[in-house]
Amino acid sequence: MIHFPAQRRGPLSALSLRLAAALGLVFAVVGAVYLGRDGYRDVNEDGLTVLDCFYYAVVSLSTTGYGDITPASQSARMVNVLFVTPARVLFLIILVGTTLEVLTEQYRTGRRLSRWRRTVKDHVIICGYGTKGRSAVSALMENGLDRSRIVVVERSAAALRQATSAGLVAIEGSATRSSVLNEAHVHNAKAVIIATDSDDASVLVALTVRQLTAGQVRIIAAAREAENAPLLKQSGAHHVIVSSATAGRLLGLSTSAPPLIDVVEDLLTPGQGMALAMRSAERDEVGRSPRELESLVIALVRRGKVVTLADRAGAVIETGDMLVHVRDDRPQSTATV
Repeated sequence: MIHFPAQRRGPLSALSLRLAAALGLVFAVVGAVYLGRDGYRDVNEDGLTVLDCFYYAVVSLSTTGYGDITPASQSARMVNVLFVTPARVLFLIILVGTTLEVLTEQYRTGRRLSRWRRTVKDHVIICGYGTKGRSAVSALMENGLDRSRIVVVERSAAALRQATSAGLVAIEGSATRSSVLNEAHVHNAKAVIIATDSDDASVLVALTVRQLTAGQVRIIAAAREAENAPLLKQSGAHHVIVSSATAGRLLGLSTSAPPLIDVVEDLLTPGQGMALAMRSAERDEVGRSPRELESLVIALVRRGKVVTLADRAGAVIETGDMLVHVRDDRPQSTATV
């Protein structure tokens, strides 16, 4: 099942408001009739009880009108002309409006679904919307990827609500199933990020994605244990990030070199000061040393491989190189101070 980004007010909320308005009208008419009950004539000639007033209000507002209870006095007829009849019209408008809104919402959802299926391409699929998945989404959007090109695959209902509330398209189901990945149009995806809660599930997802895409879609997976990283790569993952090993190194650095932790956190936290970025080498930069550039270049990406500045090949920028550099990520108002 595909869940689209949450809107300001859902159909259930609209129905609840209309139901409350309809019930409010019914109670208002009951009160008006009960206050003027002496002016109404009942076929039983025994006067109007509260139940009779409810009965009269319901049959009047629904335009049924059996005629067994009728306004007899001038004041009761005046109340019917000035209050009950307009309430009857408003009651019908509420009922018809509710039906039209339900039908319109169903039509709008169908149109959004068909349009999304036609246009979804070069998107990124996030398998798992836990802590790692949410962080991956934040990083993608910080690097300029529009949220409409991010699709979340998740089984948890709570995580699905969080994803749609964040403006993302979410697909309910397990990413280990081919039908769910096909629903996410994995064959048209740019990349698949596997951020599941267990390495076993990550391996199954990687195998399924590789089988469906014949290895044409880039797969990035997170692993809890370093010993599972080779298995994930054999399953089709192009890149594997070992979360436990990374956390362990950071813990070690926090003891031996505490300032380095601040630098790493600064690089990984958006809007704090420094951030890693990548851009294409400009024409006037080709043939120059990366160390001569105004921006702080720390590595080159040449034909898909990382070249460090310590390597002889990284001494000169070549045509087609991508420059990995550190950019100023502070807000504009702070950066210009």
